[in-house]
Amino acid sequence: MASVGKHCILELYGCPSETLNDKDQIVTALRQSAERAGATWMGEVAHKFEPQGVTALGLLAESHISIHTWPEIGYAAADVFTCGSSCDPVLACELLAELMGAQRHTMTTLPRATQLTPREVLHVNSDEAHMVSTEGAVSPEAPLRRPPLAIKHSVHEIARAAHV
Repeated sequence: MASVGKHCILELYGCPSETLNDKDQIVTALRQSAERAGATWMGEVAHKFEPQGVTALGLLAESHISIHTWPEIGYAAADVFTCGSSCDPVLACELLAELMGAQRHTMTTLPRATQLTPREVLHVNSDEAHMVSTEGAVSPEAPLRRPPLAIKHSVHEIARAAHV
């Protein structure tokens, strides 16, 4: 099945309230989890609510990782979306559950853009498509160039299926 990437929805239960209320620890956990997945960290935004709770988002070259916490009930909702096939958001979710101290968790994985039709993708110039991050360091001055591996494979797979 052709896909442009995976989106994992993660629910964390039984987390220590102190962890769920620590903005710096949460941002660090997001970054470590993204790196475990093989993603490229671009930056973050986070907010600590009063009297409790944190929302944090990590911007990835491949998409994003985010979390919203409810320390009063030991619960957090998180998601990780990565484009292409160079990253594995499942690895990020597994580490995030561990770092947040979850007693249990559930995860749902969704392939994205699985219903693309040949008409929607055959015109795509796969050399210019926006998908997988480049290898090596990203310079702040250089434009982010993303080779189109996922789109290229998706276009070919969809086109092949249409001709069968």
